[in-house]
Amino acid sequence: MSGVDRPLSGIRIIDLVRGPLAATTRYLAELGASVTRLDDGETEPSLDDLTANIGKARAASLTDGLLESADAIVFDAAGAVDVEALRRRRPALVTMAVSDFGTDTRFSSWKGSDLVLHALSAELSRSGIAGRPPLPPPGQLAYQCAASQAAYALTVSLYHALRTGKGDHLDFSALDGAVQALDPGYGINGSATLGKPAHLLPRDRPPKGFQYPILPCADGHVRICLLAKRQWQGMFRWMGSPAAFASPEFEKVGVRYKSPDLIPAIAAFFADRGRADLEREGQAHGVPISAVLTLPEFMASDHVAAREALIEIDGAKLPNGVVTIDGARMGPSLVAPRAQTWPAPVAAGRRAFEGLKVLDLGVIVVGAEQGRLLADQGAEVVKVESRAFPDGSRQSYLSYGLSVSFAAGHRNKRGLGLNLRDPRGRALFLEMAAKADVILSNFKPGVMESLGIDHATISKINPRIIMSDSSAFGATGPWAERMGYGPLVRAATGLTTAWRYDDDPESFSDSITIYPDHVAGRIGAMAVTALLIRRLRTGRGGSASVAQSEVMLNHFAVDVARASLGRTEAAAGWRDAVFPAAGDDEWCVVSAPSEPARRALRAVVGGDDQASVGAWIAARTADEAMHELQAAGVAAARMLRVSELPDFAYFRERDFYRVERHPYLAEPVVAERNHARGAALDDALSAPAPLAGEHTKALVGAWLGLSEVEVEALVDAGVLEPLEPQILASATAAIQGEGDPKVA
Repeated sequence: MSGVDRPLSGIRIIDLVRGPLAATTRYLAELGASVTRLDDGETEPSLDDLTANIGKARAASLTDGLLESADAIVFDAAGAVDVEALRRRRPALVTMAVSDFGTDTRFSSWKGSDLVLHALSAELSRSGIAGRPPLPPPGQLAYQCAASQAAYALTVSLYHALRTGKGDHLDFSALDGAVQALDPGYGINGSATLGKPAHLLPRDRPPKGFQYPILPCADGHVRICLLAKRQWQGMFRWMGSPAAFASPEFEKVGVRYKSPDLIPAIAAFFADRGRADLEREGQAHGVPISAVLTLPEFMASDHVAAREALIEIDGAKLPNGVVTIDGARMGPSLVAPRAQTWPAPVAAGRRAFEGLKVLDLGVIVVGAEQGRLLADQGAEVVKVESRAFPDGSRQSYLSYGLSVSFAAGHRNKRGLGLNLRDPRGRALFLEMAAKADVILSNFKPGVMESLGIDHATISKINPRIIMSDSSAFGATGPWAERMGYGPLVRAATGLTTAWRYDDDPESFSDSITIYPDHVAGRIGAMAVTALLIRRLRTGRGGSASVAQSEVMLNHFAVDVARASLGRTEAAAGWRDAVFPAAGDDEWCVVSAPSEPARRALRAVVGGDDQASVGAWIAARTADEAMHELQAAGVAAARMLRVSELPDFAYFRERDFYRVERHPYLAEPVVAERNHARGAALDDALSAPAPLAGEHTKALVGAWLGLSEVEVEALVDAGVLEPLEPQILASATAAIQGEGDPKVA
């Protein structure tokens, strides 16, 4: 890959971070930045250190030369780093202080851990099975998602600084990052929820087998995702069209979920077949299905080998990067510093992507997030839809295809109804693509090519175009054509297998988690931003591709390395744990991984064994236990539920959430205010998400200069699809209390 022009080539970063958030700059190193960190003196780095810092150079000391040449400095907020003088001398410098809880609230001194982040982000409240204790998710998923969010925020600030000459200081909190990138309770949900907000979930964990069922078969388990009508029809035909399920009512997701007989019938149908046969037959019938694999099984698969998704370094296998740029994998590579020439700064705008035009073909969660992140920071993002192939997230409890979920995921976008299957629709899209800066998609591999709007085609008419795509398993390899949803990706990569109670092998507990969708969207947006940086110096565009399965591999890099070395986790005297507190289904988590932490725990509780800690917490509310333990320096947290997040003192003091109003929704839309706390960039814009085709006529007029007569002719021909009058009437009636019921 020596000939590949990595998009962040010429960017110099100093990394002074210890711990899991050191992974932040690894993303930028893979994309070509020269990242230097201080040598900590370890002769044999731990697997955690190896995976977080691969591709970074090490320096014995922090010299003036390193500091003066850096474009960005990332450091632990608690460290003794004074960057103010540097920032005064170098106004384009970007600095980022990372910590668990930020630096500007009464929580800044609190101790964090992955489990604490899960508890305070409300992820823990959705993990596990009804009637059982909340189940800590595997690995360091909260920190890894936070690091991905930090990497995106840092890349955006670098782009803004290179474009305008104005740097920034970011106060990055791991809790903020985990809330946004892992599985935000206030954000876009998967289509199976019908857009109902997560804060309406029951207090308990979901029932066993809820949604995306996992069923036993002859040699293990498989998971299915029957969401669209055509997927159910494929399942029905595959089963031999049984009369018991022939009613058209079974084409509705809600009816299928409520049926007491359907899942047992599918289970009986699967029972004597093997995983590989079920995958092959299911895919032939258009049924989204995946074997439930272990991580070592996924690592040994022909798909991982074909995509070269793993690389061996120092005897251990590690993920080989998470982004493909211009068809080349951006795997670990020690990049030497090199000088680059950047254009003269332009007038400083208050949002990073002002002036950019984006055509957004993205659907469901990943597609929504990529475009929404760019729109929040000022890009004109046009959501392209068609009536024949509507976005699955338009499925809603409201008849007009809108919901709180959709409103959160598509704010600040404009809606264009366009029939791309019509040659005239394709021609219009290509005319708009010639004027665009970015095109986003997350279809199955091959769809863009079949439509004639792939990168090879569009780059001929617009060499500056940047295109980003996301798919479940990537655009190449034997699994490329598989239908992919997050639950299937989790099953295929080993995450579902790892997310179980120790005493119950059938207790798969990731059923309502929306991962890696949100974080994959952020990684895609980061890749787009990196290509925008490259375009500043080269004038040309490029393409980026993200495979969700490889996002997951990247987040479990330590487990990948451990599995490749045949290691098992060492038994520990203390395990981070979830304890019941006083009250109805209230819980408090405690993390005490070191002797100083256990000493602090003993000082408060009188002992550091789990029985003593459990008895002590049981006599208190979770809130009381959390505050008393944190005051003593012990990482502890009350388990919050989604509905409790906006009123939790930390989020109020960080001014994290804001309430937005949509003109066609009775209930408010709660959303995060910005992607990271800084000074140079304004908060996200706050324009409402569009109804389907809401801005069609205005958009083609503005982008292409079509006359009203020309536009109406294209509407009459079915090429343009403006907002349907009955949709607008339903939306208007609903908000006036005359139509669809409100969510309660």
